[in-house]
Amino acid sequence: MKKLFKYILNTVPRPLLIKLSYLARPILAFAMRGGNHLDPIDQKQFKSFLPYGYENPRANVLSPSTLSLERHRLLWLYLKNETNFFTASLKVLHFAPEQAYYKRFRKLKNLEYTTTDLNSPLADVKADICNLPFEDNAFDVIFCNHVLEHIPNDTKAMQELYRILRPGGWGVFQIPQDLSRETTFEDDSITDKKERAKIFGQYDHVRIYGRDYFDKLRRIGFEVNEVDYTATMTSDEIERYRLAKGELIPFVKK
Repeated sequence: MKKLFKYILNTVPRPLLIKLSYLARPILAFAMRGGNHLDPIDQKQFKSFLPYGYENPRANVLSPSTLSLERHRLLWLYLKNETNFFTASLKVLHFAPEQAYYKRFRKLKNLEYTTTDLNSPLADVKADICNLPFEDNAFDVIFCNHVLEHIPNDTKAMQELYRILRPGGWGVFQIPQDLSRETTFEDDSITDKKERAKIFGQYDHVRIYGRDYFDKLRRIGFEVNEVDYTATMTSDEIERYRLAKGELIPFVKK
């Protein structure tokens, strides 16, 4: 089963995966319903979550109902409990919108919600993150999660994010991060997809971010808060929501 799951993730085009997932979710959610784990996004309970990952799938992390991972559930809890995202009138830009959030954010009456990406079928605006078609200071909130590790010129992308965020606005720019690394690792000479997946965690990633990621955002001009939100939770809560203990939320302000 793990080999089949890995094969599907690595070979099925992302747009098709998205369409297939919409069909599979109700069946999976019904079959796995139970009381051990709670998805805070839709408040449904399950005996366990599904495995997820490319090279080394993580057990019990993918919600059968929302298809959320640890990082999605962590951010949802943070937004719900620590921000005004669900109540204030906000102009929001969401890069490569995650399925776990997309329809829920779209329905929020308080948001002027725009999605963007080069390839996602969920994008309202097809755009290159390094050359965005938006005016300066255009958005109150920007979500750019698990995008920058795909971008060769992430400095230019960060500069564009800074340009279009209004003064006083905020954003969340999550990335796969190895906190044991002091500095970010890149190597353009590695071109084999299998080797890239082995080294970078995914064949289409171009780097592994280290702890210097936050300082790079600061050099662009952002105020950065490295939020360890799991530190505010009990071990039972972390296990119930199936979160990654110690994962940091890069919360930025302009």
